[in-house]
Amino acid sequence: MQDKLQELTDRLYNEGLAKGKAEAEELKEGAKAEAGRIISEARKEAGNIIAAARKEAEDIKAKSANDIKMASENTVSALRQRIEGCILTQALSAPIGKALSDEDFIKSIITTLAEAFKAGNPEAVGLEAVLPEKTGSELIGFIRGKISEIMGKGVEISLSPHINAGFRIGPKEQGYLISFSDEDFMRIFASYLRPVTKKILFGEKA
Repeated sequence: MQDKLQELTDRLYNEGLAKGKAEAEELKEGAKAEAGRIISEARKEAGNIIAAARKEAEDIKAKSANDIKMASENTVSALRQRIEGCILTQALSAPIGKALSDEDFIKSIITTLAEAFKAGNPEAVGLEAVLPEKTGSELIGFIRGKISEIMGKGVEISLSPHINAGFRIGPKEQGYLISFSDEDFMRIFASYLRPVTKKILFGEKA
């Protein structure tokens, strides 16, 4: 009886031990599999992070290169415009300023304009003129007399510190004046000379 009891005890022990070992081995294998899965996912995630970081770095590099290129092109363009502007100003300002400061030339232009205004307005029409602040009394007197003679009506003259040379003129109280200032002529002549200047300076097509 004692032997059977011992045998039963040993068998239960051995079965329990074997079952425990099997469960432990199963848990071990499960833990290994889970660890492998975690490591694989971590590696995959790390790869994705590295790839995203590389792409972001490449995008930043490309954008920086484009920004630098654009800034360089804008700087060169601005420098060209300054050079071109300086040359045109030097080439045009002196002769234009001289011509528009010549009182005989101004008298001729104003006489021609008054006759043109008269041709378009059969009835007597007053004119308005804006002259440089430095305009002399002799020229002002001529303008008053000549316009009154041609138009049959007087002219309102004002002096402006904003006009260096030339003048502005137009029908009184009609809301517009035709400008013949040095700046206006500079813009007109510069628009014609600019393509030629670019070709000479930078080899660009006119």
